Amino acid sequence: MVDSLTEALGIKARDVVSLVGAGGKTTLMFRLAKELLLRGMKVVTTTTTKIAEPALGETGSLFVDPDEGKIKDFVRRHLDRYAHITVARERLESGKLKGISQKLVGALWRLRETDVVIVEADGAAGRPVKAPRENEPVIPTATSLVVAILGTDGMGKELSDENVFQPERVSKITGIPVGERLTDEAMAILMTHSEGIFKGAPSSSRVVAFLNKVDLPDGVAKARNIAQKVLDKKHQKIEKIVLGQLNSEPPVVEVIFP
Repeated sequence: MVDSLTEALGIKARDVVSLVGAGGKTTLMFRLAKELLLRGMKVVTTTTTKIAEPALGETGSLFVDPDEGKIKDFVRRHLDRYAHITVARERLESGKLKGISQKLVGALWRLRETDVVIVEADGAAGRPVKAPRENEPVIPTATSLVVAILGTDGMGKELSDENVFQPERVSKITGIPVGERLTDEAMAILMTHSEGIFKGAPSSSRVVAFLNKVDLPDGVAKARNIAQKVLDKKHQKIEKIVLGQLNSEPPVVEVIFP
């Protein structure tokens, strides 16, 4: 069994990792950063949309500035010292941080000091399931690995604003009427549809599906059902499906290959 998230997802030095989907992106981002630090790598975490401000201990340093040139310069001068820096352009009234441009993501990746850049490239307002809006996800062209997350706790839930981000779009993609319950087939469609959560992944990037929250009741069984439905669709890019539990140990329960 693979215990390490970085190993399970296949993250390596010089990767730009974009996290999309719903059900634990921010938790995954900071957990990956911690693992990479333990491996001696230097990490930049950021977003191209919005993220919650990191809690104490989640990052070595937080730098917020509207001038992207200053952000790049701060990372270049201080990443050796802090090993993990989170960057953003603005603190919003909502308490969230406004993200950086795709261009700056590429510039940070090209810095000699940087080993891995992790980008939250999608918003989901804390829901376990989502479908992207027209302008989402915002995946930088420098991305080498896209990780798409769904919360297995969404399966069996009613397709509504309470449980799903963009329920009307989810309904359109999956064929499940608003108010009906989400099936394993619907979850698999969200993973594999051209307008689903992998939408806009660069053609050159690796693609991994991550089914989170398998520690919840019947979570592993639900995740295996979803994974089988995903595999049945023979998506050409998904190289593996990771069953995980970001709030429990070990974080990786199973890795399923096509």
